[in-house]
Amino acid sequence: MDSRGKLVGVNNKRLGVCGWILFSLSFLLVIMTLPISIWLCLKIIKEYERAVVFRLGRIQADKAKGPGLILVLPCIDVFVKVDLRTVTCNIPPQEILTRDSVTTQVDGVVYYRIYSAVSAVANVNDVHQATFLLAQTTLRNVLGTQTLSQILAGREEIAHSIQTLLDDATELWGIRVARVEIKDVRIPVQLQRSMAAEAEATREARAKVLAAEGEMNASKSLKSASMVLTESPIALQLRYLQTLSTVATEKNSTIVFPLPMNILEGIGGVSYDNHKKLPNKA
Repeated sequence: MDSRGKLVGVNNKRLGVCGWILFSLSFLLVIMTLPISIWLCLKIIKEYERAVVFRLGRIQADKAKGPGLILVLPCIDVFVKVDLRTVTCNIPPQEILTRDSVTTQVDGVVYYRIYSAVSAVANVNDVHQATFLLAQTTLRNVLGTQTLSQILAGREEIAHSIQTLLDDATELWGIRVARVEIKDVRIPVQLQRSMAAEAEATREARAKVLAAEGEMNASKSLKSASMVLTESPIALQLRYLQTLSTVATEKNSTIVFPLPMNILEGIGGVSYDNHKKLPNKA
């Protein structure tokens, strides 16, 4: 675009005297060679295409023609077809040095389409090749400012940043970037092993912390249960009976039945008293 905001190559001025003479001769040639010339002058533009017509080297209008039939005059008109469908641009793996000095390879894909056929033809030589090279450069520049952990964790944010930069840079070319995706991030094998060892150590440390917390909570619960049982001796007897009922339902051949300590003390007290009384009778 120039300082007045007009597209490069678009000129709305008249053809001039020589241009009108050539235009008249071309039109006269078409009339003289009818109906054969009509088949050569009529061009079919598909629904997803647009035609940029150059007449004597100048673009005919600010807007491309089509779809449908267009008239191209012989000798003075040349037209270029532009495909408006979405184009998939595969970015090959790019070797990138991240901000934390880690070498990695990253590839991606860019989806874009042409929204202005006139700009795509008049403002850049090869719009697809230019977009492809710009996408590679932008990918390297953006990922070079990120650390490896940021690249692995923030793919969506990085892809959105690349899309914004590409969309702003290709606006003059009539390109609209629809989507950018980072497909794969390849890191060295040695670094993969180091990351796996670090992750395993982190998991083990977390597991030990959780086990310690579980032991602490269990000890607190046992302490509370012992205090309850101390306040109510009959509760301890009921707990014994409940444990016996649970063990009996498992078809065990041997059942260990715990006896309360006071019963044992009572039995022991009786035996001791009887043992003291026997010598007296003798």
